Amino acid sequence: MTPPSLAELARIGLSWQPSGQAALRGPLLGLAEECDRAFVRLAALWRAEEERHPAWIAAERLQRAGYLRSFPHQAAFAARLSPAEPDLDAFLAGPVLDRDGVLAGARLAPVSQVLTPAACYHVFSDRLGQELAGPRFVTTRNTCFRHEREYLPLRRLSGFSMREVVCLGTGADTAEFLRLAREALDMFTGLAGLELDWRPATDPFFRPRENPRYLLQRVDPVKHEATYGGDLAIASVNRHHDHFGTGFELTLNGGPAHSACLAFGVERWLFALTDRYGTDPERWPALEPLAAKVCAELGGGPA
Repeated sequence: MTPPSLAELARIGLSWQPSGQAALRGPLLGLAEECDRAFVRLAALWRAEEERHPAWIAAERLQRAGYLRSFPHQAAFAARLSPAEPDLDAFLAGPVLDRDGVLAGARLAPVSQVLTPAACYHVFSDRLGQELAGPRFVTTRNTCFRHEREYLPLRRLSGFSMREVVCLGTGADTAEFLRLAREALDMFTGLAGLELDWRPATDPFFRPRENPRYLLQRVDPVKHEATYGGDLAIASVNRHHDHFGTGFELTLNGGPAHSACLAFGVERWLFALTDRYGTDPERWPALEPLAAKVCAELGGGPA
């Protein structure tokens, strides 16, 4: 089947801007919410606790994970105009915007906040310095922001919705979490009629061959993506070892906690489902009951 055109997606609720921003309404918004309800239902396999976090995170907290040195090209910042009156007067005295729509003559206040690049960072940041009594499972959804070289409707956005399930525990806890996550996702996508391939992947480091973390990921793959159509990652499983436990001083049994996550890109699921089933909502599968069936089959959480 040929992927739906932008005009066809617009008819079911997509408003697209070339800057990589997408607005959803109508049937497409309904499908996005159905996807997220299904992902939350899958999180019941671990009885994961739901959390909500803000749209940005302190740069100091984020850098505990080395994000700004590894991904400076993707970082987006929460900035404001300098509050000093002379700076505001100078800004107002000018054109405010230039012909390209860029702020003209703007002096910014010191930048200390980064727009959320991945939902899981807040889970670690909010537990800074904690000692865990045992494994913890959390699920959270956030709007995430990343600069990219190009943007494509639903496939690659500058701001997108990410649902994650995060495991904090021992190395054995995270290994078992990832095993079950892959089994559950395989079963769920099979029921939903989506054919996916698992592929080892690396994070999009800046100048990767100069970054020791990239080289380590090549030697010991810790990220595996579930790809649709050969190249579109709609979900991933990620084993962090004790990277975040060390960075955020999270301890368990006297040492750094390990962590892992299962991540879903909501808009990319919209692409995969409309590519597979078309733009008629009557043809779309009911995903939440399928996720409940997976939970019942695998014996985790309320079905």
